Amino acid sequence: MTVFNLRDGELEAGFLDRPGYDWRSARLGARFGARLLGMSVYELDPGRRSFPHHYHLGIEEWLIVLSGRPTLRCADRGRELAPGDVVVFPEGPAGAHQVRNDGEEPARFAILSNLPTLAAAVYPDSGKLGVRAPALQEQHLVRDSPQVDYWEGEE
Repeated sequence: MTVFNLRDGELEAGFLDRPGYDWRSARLGARFGARLLGMSVYELDPGRRSFPHHYHLGIEEWLIVLSGRPTLRCADRGRELAPGDVVVFPEGPAGAHQVRNDGEEPARFAILSNLPTLAAAVYPDSGKLGVRAPALQEQHLVRDSPQVDYWEGEE
C-alpha cells in the first residue's frame, strides 16, 4: 500500500523554465496508479508562483491549503488563504486562478482534480489555449485568435 503524508511528505523540484515559477511537488495520482482522480502537492517559496493565470475545460480542481498563506488570484483580485482553507475551481472562466506566495514562509497546498483523457487550459492574460492529452504525453499551445473557419484547409 502506498502512503504519502500531505504535511511533510518528500517533494521533488519542479519548474516551468521561467524565473519565479518554480516549486517543489509530488504527483500523487501517478504515484498511486490513479486513473480517474489526480492530486499533486505543491510547495512555493516566498515570491514564487505555480502556473500562469488560467482556467480549465474538462477539469474541475480543488485547492486545499496545508501550510503557509498562499495568495489566490481569481479574476483580477488576490485573496490570502490560510491552512485548512478549501477552494473549488469549476470548469470554465468562473474557475480562473493562479496561486502565488506573497508571504514570508513556504506555502504548501494540494490540488485535486479529475483526470480526463483530453483537457484544455485557457490563459486569459496571454490569449493562449493549451490542449493536453496526458496518456499521449502531448501538449499543444496556440493563440486563441484569429479563429479559423471549420473547413479551412480541408478538401
